[in-house]
Amino acid sequence: MASREYLTRQAATLLKFAKTTTDTNVAAGFLEKAADLKNQVDEREPRDRSPRAPDVENPA
Repeated sequence: MASREYLTRQAATLLKFAKTTTDTNVAAGFLEKAADLKNQVDEREPRDRSPRAPDVENPA
């Protein structure tokens, strides 16, 4: 499994490529792949496991 840092670097590289290309279809492809990588990073974010008071609802 790739690390969070690796995925972030790859997404940043894809965004740079998207900025430099003049082909809008290629740029859109780079942006889509960067968004996929960001979603993978977001899925790896640690969940908040801090204790909550009994009267506090869990955020949805």
